[in-house]
Amino acid sequence: MADDTTDTKSSNQMWGGRFASGPDAIMEEINASIGFDKKLFAQDIRGSIAHATMLAHQGIISAEDKDKIVHGLNTILSEIESGNFEFSRQLEDIHMNVEARLATLIGPAAGRLHTARSRNDQVALDFRLWVKEELQKTEQMLTGLIAAFLDRAEEHAESVMPGFTHLQAAQPVTFGHHCMAYVEMFGRDRSRVRHAIEHLDESPIGAAALAGTGYPIDRHMTAKALGFREPTRNSIDTVSDRDFAIEFLSIAAIAGMHLSRLAEEIVIWSTPQFGFVRLSDAFSTGSSIMPQKKNPDAAELVRAKTGRINGSLVALLTIMKGLPLAYSKDMQEDKEQVFDAAESLELAIAAMTGMVRDMTVNTARMKAAAGSGYSTATDLADWLVREAGLPFRDAHHVTGRAVALAESKGCDLAELPLSDLQAIHAAITDKVYDVLTVEASVASRKSFGGTAPSEVRRQIAFWRARN
Repeated sequence: MADDTTDTKSSNQMWGGRFASGPDAIMEEINASIGFDKKLFAQDIRGSIAHATMLAHQGIISAEDKDKIVHGLNTILSEIESGNFEFSRQLEDIHMNVEARLATLIGPAAGRLHTARSRNDQVALDFRLWVKEELQKTEQMLTGLIAAFLDRAEEHAESVMPGFTHLQAAQPVTFGHHCMAYVEMFGRDRSRVRHAIEHLDESPIGAAALAGTGYPIDRHMTAKALGFREPTRNSIDTVSDRDFAIEFLSIAAIAGMHLSRLAEEIVIWSTPQFGFVRLSDAFSTGSSIMPQKKNPDAAELVRAKTGRINGSLVALLTIMKGLPLAYSKDMQEDKEQVFDAAESLELAIAAMTGMVRDMTVNTARMKAAAGSGYSTATDLADWLVREAGLPFRDAHHVTGRAVALAESKGCDLAELPLSDLQAIHAAITDKVYDVLTVEASVASRKSFGGTAPSEVRRQIAFWRARN
């Protein structure tokens, strides 16, 4: 049976070297968030100024105290921005650090600032403001990426390349059309960003700890001052909601997935085997041992960043999934996930925008590849349906025989003699050669949203009008 008494030395050894002072050190380490939530300093001060102004307007604090508070908060803002503010882990978070410094600067008036609010609604406000600003930044960056693709699409509206399914050459398309596929993807991402801003555009301040407050506050006034559409409508939900953060991470994960797909294509296209594009030195690195190598490191890192973003989304979903209403300390773990994902997404969009604008497109190599793999076979089948009146399934069978013959002769479909084609089906005439070139193939795809250069230009004009 162990002795109930333990000396201080052995107790400290049990906690380990990092926590030599025992449980108090562990509690400080696990409880403190100032190491990361100091990023919210501008939002915290902005929210406090709006809150103090509202309190004075409602007669809850004096105008004199309000003026002292606002002046003190602006002084703290300047100190932090200039790097002259000393953050303290003992004060746990950004809110208490700012409040403690305010008390030093203006004395007892600082104690009136926290009237009619709690750290619960205060952190909800700070974080919501930060996410809203980050979404607005993401919207601008996606607009820039879309613009880069529109420029490349316009430049290459007629540049033929192979279109792929299963990473096998399928049908000829234009590089402009391929670029416009990414315009659509990133356009959807931007639309999700705009919807997310609309969803979170409600002010949490005034919900207090969870039940609201008995003070005669004006939440509509603070909402307007902080640029929100209106205040939130349920105080319990307000302090326990992190949907806006999860939605940001969801958007980041989807956008990251799109960026990663593009990065994968750039990695493939820039290989000597494909040679479709060449990245500039600004977005490539060399090998430490192989002087001939030019590695698409920027694209590879964009592809990798997606994994971090996905991890952040899963982490926050897992943190929130079992929490009863209202606030729980678990929610302190929300910010690092969002901050990290935001940084990764910003970097990935910036890098990809640079690569799209900067890369050299090898149109000759693309055109040569577009004709490989009998990519105009579908055009032959369509011609047989349209000109010879065959049912499509019959035309498909005839085309398959033509492809097999071309394979056996080691030539393209367009190089088969007319006599060979007519031996397969008598209805084939020399007009069939009008559709067997890759240029004729893409020009014929004039259906809405198709790859014909005229249709690509129509979609470019549509997106330029809305971008």
